[in-house]
Amino acid sequence: MAIRYGCFFSYAHGRHDLMLRFKTALADALRCYLEPYFDNEDELFVDHEQLGGGDDLDRKIARAMCESVCMIMIYTPKYEAHPYTRREYAAMQLLEAERSQWYDLPSHLIIPVIMTRHPTKLPPQITNSSLYVDFSHFTMATADLKSNIDFIPDIDKIVKRIVLHYQYQKMYTPASHDCNHFVLPDVPPEWRDIPEVLFPKK
Repeated sequence: MAIRYGCFFSYAHGRHDLMLRFKTALADALRCYLEPYFDNEDELFVDHEQLGGGDDLDRKIARAMCESVCMIMIYTPKYEAHPYTRREYAAMQLLEAERSQWYDLPSHLIIPVIMTRHPTKLPPQITNSSLYVDFSHFTMATADLKSNIDFIPDIDKIVKRIVLHYQYQKMYTPASHDCNHFVLPDVPPEWRDIPEVLFPKK
């Protein structure tokens, strides 16, 4: 396995300005602060930028995840509602379990970044994480993330997490490891129970 990306961007696709702008602003900030740490690897894998046409989307996504050091998960309620993004989350959990056999993981490989909080509560996939950052105060009026003092401390935490795993994986990934063998898992169950709807008796 050769590392090709610092982190895989996992997110639910949006059509309107807020979700599009958040994803772009976060990606730009991470690229900016990750670049000095890497050799020749790309800082991020973002599907709409790197994927071309063709039908074998699952194979391309699986390979990109396997060739990524970590995963940035942009959490919105839409994220947990989509089977494919839950599948990406489960796939990175499989990769984390595999890599834990190569070296003692100092932390999880999935880094949740909260764009929009769930109206009831965050799922345990977020709250049980050893590091997650809350950027839910981001709005269309927010200045550029990479120069915004309100966000830079958390961006720095993310960058340090990624580059630490990057160094470990450069040292300990088996030379024979082949990402062509990694496949996405089946779609996992929903993250929270669907509440039973009770209608009042007449």
